[in-house]
Amino acid sequence: MPITIRPLHEADYDRWEILWHGYLTFYGHPVTDEQTRGLWTRLLSEGDPHCLVACDGTGNVIGIVHYLFHKTTWNERDKCYLQDLFVDPAARTTGAGRALIETVYEKAAEADASEIYWMTQQFNSVARVLYDRVGELTPFIKYRKML
Repeated sequence: MPITIRPLHEADYDRWEILWHGYLTFYGHPVTDEQTRGLWTRLLSEGDPHCLVACDGTGNVIGIVHYLFHKTTWNERDKCYLQDLFVDPAARTTGAGRALIETVYEKAAEADASEIYWMTQQFNSVARVLYDRVGELTPFIKYRKML
């Protein structure tokens, strides 16, 4: 099945929302409808964050990726944070996830970013098979404080 990667369009809302909520459900992280609408508005704007969608051969949106660029103290060039990646479970192993990641690589190279990075939870073994092929596992441990 051929996979096409393209920018998000306004007409994608219904399908994007289903995939967005699938992602949030997988990670057990609920957001409000207001937060979802706010993210949608930001994704359609010209700034960060950005969204790409993966479409199957019929044009159906089967995957999404959100990414953003940010400054860093260690390099004058921005870094690219691949924040959210989700492919419809029925479309997994089609190459959609890899195609989304590789397109983010291209966008980051065009923006002269110094690095692309992302995080996943340790239990996400299916995605980690792909991540081990397209990226490098780092030794960093994440800490946080919710505000």
